[in-house]
Amino acid sequence: MTRYPKGQKGAKWTVKQLEAVTSEWKGDLLSDGQGLSGEVRVSSGLVSVVFRYAFKWQGKVCWHYCGTFPHSDLAHIRNERDHARNLLQSGVDPRTNKVAAKIEAQAAVEAVVRAEQQRKADALSFQDLYDAWIKDGVARSDDNKYLIQTFSKHALPALGNIQIRDLTEHHLRNLYRSIISSGRITTAYELSKDIGQMLRWAEKRKPWRPLLVEGNPSELVEIGKLLPKDYQRERDRVLSVEEIKKLHQIFIDQERLYDEATNKYEAERPLKKEVQISVWLCLSTLCRIGELLKTEWRHVNFEERTWTIPAENTKGQRGKKNQQTVYLSDFAYSQFKELHKLTGDTIWAFPARYKEGHVCVKSASKQIGDRQIKFKSRSKKLLCRVENNSLVLSDEEWTPHDLRRTGATQMQRLKISRDVINLCQNHVIGSKVDKHYLHHDFADEKRDAWDKLGNWLEETFA
Repeated sequence: MTRYPKGQKGAKWTVKQLEAVTSEWKGDLLSDGQGLSGEVRVSSGLVSVVFRYAFKWQGKVCWHYCGTFPHSDLAHIRNERDHARNLLQSGVDPRTNKVAAKIEAQAAVEAVVRAEQQRKADALSFQDLYDAWIKDGVARSDDNKYLIQTFSKHALPALGNIQIRDLTEHHLRNLYRSIISSGRITTAYELSKDIGQMLRWAEKRKPWRPLLVEGNPSELVEIGKLLPKDYQRERDRVLSVEEIKKLHQIFIDQERLYDEATNKYEAERPLKKEVQISVWLCLSTLCRIGELLKTEWRHVNFEERTWTIPAENTKGQRGKKNQQTVYLSDFAYSQFKELHKLTGDTIWAFPARYKEGHVCVKSASKQIGDRQIKFKSRSKKLLCRVENNSLVLSDEEWTPHDLRRTGATQMQRLKISRDVINLCQNHVIGSKVDKHYLHHDFADEKRDAWDKLGNWLEETFA
């Protein structure tokens, strides 16, 4: 049914009249004149009127939506009808024009969004890149603990607020010089490699790639030219036989003097017994100190005289780590036995003191380094740390990792083949073809090598 205001054709509806329309009129058409009509609709008990403008286009009757009352004002609905009529007089289909207007409006919105995204991308800082890289770009075996510590202490305070697009080689060079001047030469060297890795990761990905369009600033910094001329990145320290004997005697003397001291609070404490044992195990098995300190007692089989280092505890690329079985010489076996008397009631061979799990993998290195203070560049005494020179063996500092090199070198002196020495260190030998076709495990050869080294140590300490 078509309804007219006050029952008269050509008359126009008023707002009050439309508000008085009831749900009983559902489906009726309300004629507003000049081609504008509205259909009464009811949804969830609410009455609305959908207005459309009828016109002919290319010989066919067409409809142009003008709005819905009361969501749209009645005056606005009529203005929309008038606009459509003016377009027709200009030869333009109002429906097509409406679609074009929507497309144009959408394009304008998208342009604003893109501009805002570009603004945010342009403002991305070194801190933002670091956060993204730590989350998705790097996965070190220590769960990125060292990276987070180093960046948080050195890189982020200096570079964190600098926008990536403004980052230059001068920013990086000044950072490295500052760290080197504080005496942390190795830290500067390692940090330069890590920042380079992070920026190379960024070069391949959005939104970072456009910000580095002028190049990767880390590629322009030659870290070698910033380091002291006498700096050696790769350590080649090997303890001599005399130094090994001296170290053994130091351990004995320190414990004797402490035991004889009447006032234990004033006496110099010897190196912790567990750390002393770790020294001789590193030397006699060629293991890494970090591998050793992660040992659980279930990894040590006293009956078979073996120590298994799980793949996850070894050094190497993720997915390419190899489990290592160490055949214990009499010397290494006795060291593990002595250690078991101290910590055998726990899961870990080197348990942490105040928490669950093993000790920090740097704990032994710190305790040994603290007792060679003459080689350190410390501006103040560290809290709760022993600092003396009781473990100085010569005019050159030594570390637990030097013991691994020392043991390997001694195996070489004992006429053990290079391949067997490398296997005792859990190094990969041979080509890719060898790995596929040569599967001898060299168990007997490795056992013999460790036995020879253990026998030599026992003779040295005799």
